[in-house]
Amino acid sequence: QVQLVESGGGLVQPGGSLRLSCAASGFTFSTYAMGWYRQAPGTQRELVARIFTNSDTWNEESVKGRFTISRDNAKHTVYLQMNTLKPEDTAVYFCNAQNFDRTYWGQGTQVTVSS
Repeated sequence: QVQLVESGGGLVQPGGSLRLSCAASGFTFSTYAMGWYRQAPGTQRELVARIFTNSDTWNEESVKGRFTISRDNAKHTVYLQMNTLKPEDTAVYFCNAQNFDRTYWGQGTQVTVSS
C-alpha cells in the first residue's frame, strides 16, 4: 500500500521557518522524482519544488533562495526547508511522487504564515 505522509506544517510568523517532511512507503522511493505542491483557497494546486532521482532540483520562481528541497533515499523521506516565509506562502502543502507512469499524492499539511 502506497503512503505519503506529510508532517511539519503549522502556524509561523512572517520571516519564520518551517521544515516539512514526507515519509514514503509502498513503492521504490529512489526511482521516483519527488515534489512539493501547494494549494491556497480558491487557487489551483501549483508545483513549488521538485527533486529528481539524480538529486537535481527545480524551484518555482517565487520560492527561489527561500525554499530548499532535499531527499534521503535511505529514509524514504523528502524534505522542504522553508525560510523567510511570507503570508502568500500560506497554503496546504502536498507531497508528490512521480515516475514515467505513476503518480502518488499525500493528504497535505497546512502552512499558515501570519502575525
